[in-house]
Amino acid sequence: MTKSIRIALFSILGLMLNACGIPDLTSKQEDTQLPGTYGSGASHEGSSANLRWNQLFDDPNLLQLIDVAVKNNKEVNIMMQRISVAENEIQARKGAYLPFVSLGAGADGQKVGQYTRNGAVEENLDIKNGKAFPSFLGNFSFGLFSSWEIDIWKKLRNATEVARLEYLASMEGRRFLITNLVAEVAQAYYELIALDNQLENLEKNIEIQQNALEVVKQLQFYARTNSLAVKRYEAEVAKNTARNYEVKQQITVTENRINYLLGRTPQAIQRRSSDFMNSKPKVLAVGIPSQLLKNRPDIRQAEFELSAAKLNIDVARANFYPSFGIKAGVGFEAFALKYLINTPESLAATIAGELAAPLVNRNAIIADYKNASAKQIQAAYEYEQRIINAYTEVSNQLSNIANLDKDFERKGSQVDALTQSIEIASQLFKSARTDYLDVLLTQRDTLEAKRELIETKLKQYSATVELYRSLGGGWRDIEDIANVASAEGEGSSGQLGPRR
Repeated sequence: MTKSIRIALFSILGLMLNACGIPDLTSKQEDTQLPGTYGSGASHEGSSANLRWNQLFDDPNLLQLIDVAVKNNKEVNIMMQRISVAENEIQARKGAYLPFVSLGAGADGQKVGQYTRNGAVEENLDIKNGKAFPSFLGNFSFGLFSSWEIDIWKKLRNATEVARLEYLASMEGRRFLITNLVAEVAQAYYELIALDNQLENLEKNIEIQQNALEVVKQLQFYARTNSLAVKRYEAEVAKNTARNYEVKQQITVTENRINYLLGRTPQAIQRRSSDFMNSKPKVLAVGIPSQLLKNRPDIRQAEFELSAAKLNIDVARANFYPSFGIKAGVGFEAFALKYLINTPESLAATIAGELAAPLVNRNAIIADYKNASAKQIQAAYEYEQRIINAYTEVSNQLSNIANLDKDFERKGSQVDALTQSIEIASQLFKSARTDYLDVLLTQRDTLEAKRELIETKLKQYSATVELYRSLGGGWRDIEDIANVASAEGEGSSGQLGPRR
């Protein structure tokens, strides 16, 4: 074995041993364990997360608003550009482990000093027929040049896979954004309808109180009551009329919020408000908790981010190992243009191999490696956190829906009783068997009870929408509307019906 070969082998061995000094770091295995059910009373036969929003909502006005929002919402369009960036990153990293080939040409001139090494050589060197070297020597060249890093440790291929996983995570991020957008539009729409009902209730109450005011004035005229009753009724009418304008302002603000979600300037929102109090939210099947891992886009996003973080550790570890590269070139080179394409005199070629590994001052590489490990642990905790959060959200809404059903039933009985008491109190007041305050307070209590009943109905719809979002519904038909990634899941495994 020649001396040069032994030196080369010992150099390679030294570089390999240098790579053995990689710090020992800890990693975290994610915990995806969830309870088997959400508790008693929940439907476990399939999940309504597989429902498309046109299967959950039957109001055509709401469906049209959601369609427009998914197409025009600015946040969604911004997210689409982020997805394009992530997709381009895959292409960039994929090209990194392929050979780079370029075509180049160059021209330069040089005059060396006579008492330099090159100058001394030129002084005693003929190039042809005894002619002296030119004092100003040119250099012209063109050819193909190539460089290629051999991806022995899969660093470049792993980096490409990281980019692919990050792209998939961004796709899930968009789906999560769609899920939240659908829920926001639906909740704002039901809030708008509830405000319409509040306004109608308030106007009816004002009309009742104005009629009562006229009755009190007539009774005062016949000296059966005093001016205090008249003033109290006038004040009550004025108070509710002022509140009337407050509700109208809330309606305007809610309409504008919906238009903002739809990515357009303020305009009237078409809606159907008349049957709101008689309608019933639909019942959603929640399935089993483990289905959240598939249905929730934010959980799937965290899963892809965790996979990317794991691979990034391998990428960072590969920086400790030697890198192997090959450089080659072929072309023509001459000191004068007239000789440039002479073959084989001006034909030039080069090929070289490179072997390099960090030996001294590896602080930056060690820091990157530790950071990659820390980010993997962070991603694992975030993944677990999103799983727990999803389960908690579903559990909370199931309890919320059950309690709101009972609350609405009790408030409905309260409103019925108070509505009947208004007529009774009015008759007693006309026959001078009760004071006007009893009538006034009964009307006030009835107005407040109806307001609370409408709010409870709104909470019922909001809880259903929130449960649909918490289950991971609302993104499966975005392909049909926005012409993006194919929707997962087919059909519906959840059963819908009116809530009893």
